[in-house]
Amino acid sequence: MTTNVISLDDAHFQREVLESSEPVLVDFTATWCPPCRALALVLDAIAADFRGRLKVTSLNVDDNPESAMRYGVRAVPALLLFKEGKVVRQMLGAQPRAKLEQELRTHLG
Repeated sequence: MTTNVISLDDAHFQREVLESSEPVLVDFTATWCPPCRALALVLDAIAADFRGRLKVTSLNVDDNPESAMRYGVRAVPALLLFKEGKVVRQMLGAQPRAKLEQELRTHLG
């Protein structure tokens, strides 16, 4: 179970992601996806380490297809990093923690 990652839905995507004053990492995921479950633990640790500089969220694509379709997500896991309401980085597939942190630092300064 992840405790630092915010569970997201289509109804709150605009407010939580697009209108956020801080950068937001959105994990497009599904419960049936083994790599997604492994990535969830990594994202929980990253959310704790980057608290105050980055909001980490998770959106189940089966329950919330609207946001996934809007951003062209066709495979999970897919990670999209938003800054000021715009996608600045997209990563597909489960990523090692070190690689994710390196990518995030590049975009967070």
